[in-house]
Amino acid sequence: MSKQIKFQFFSTLLVLCSTLALQACAPMVVGGFVGGTMVVTDRRTSGAQLEDESIEIKGILRIREALSGKVHISLASYNRQVLITGEALNERDVKYVSEIVSQIDNVRTVLNEVQVANFSSFSERSQDLLIQSKVKASLVDSKDIFASAFKVHADRGVIYLMGRVTQREADRAVEVARNVSGVQKVVKVFEIITENELKALLPSPGKAPAANSR
Repeated sequence: MSKQIKFQFFSTLLVLCSTLALQACAPMVVGGFVGGTMVVTDRRTSGAQLEDESIEIKGILRIREALSGKVHISLASYNRQVLITGEALNERDVKYVSEIVSQIDNVRTVLNEVQVANFSSFSERSQDLLIQSKVKASLVDSKDIFASAFKVHADRGVIYLMGRVTQREADRAVEVARNVSGVQKVVKVFEIITENELKALLPSPGKAPAANSR
C-alpha cells in the first residue's frame, strides 16, 4: 500500500471516528468515557471507571455482531449500571439486547429503554445532543450541586440522569433538567448514597473544589 493511500485511509478513519464520537450519527453509540480521561472528582473508583468503559465497548461490539442493521442502540454505564436506549424493529430484539448486555462481566443492573420504532434521524440525534449539552451546562451553572457527579444522556427528548448522589442532589438535578427547554421527560438512574457517604467521597477540608468551578 502506497504512502498516499495509507494517508487517505487513516484520514478517513479519523474523520469517521470523530463523527461517531461527537455527533452520535452511527447506528450504535458508546455513551460514556471521553478520551480515556478519568475525572478526579468522579465518585466512582478508578477500577469502576475502567469497567464502565469496558462494558460500553463490549456491549456495542456484541450487539453489532448479533444484531447489525436491526437496532439503533446507545449504551451508557455508570458504576456498572447500564442504560440502553435507542430503537429496534421488534420486541424480540429489544429483549435480546438486554440479554447480551446482562451477560457482560461486572454488569450489575440493566435498564432497557429501547423502543420498537423507526430509527431516529440524524436531525433528531443532533437535537438530542443539543438538549444534552444544555442540561449539562445548566447543572454546571447550579451552585448547590456538583455537576461532575452526574452523567447525562438524551434520547428522543428524554433526559436520563446517572450518578452516585444523595437524595437532595438527585432531586435538585431533576429540577434543573426539567427546566431546560426541549426536555420532554427526566428519568432517574441514580445510585442513592447518604450524606455521610458523600462526605467520605469528597476531598479533605481545605482542598475541596467549589461545587461547580469554571
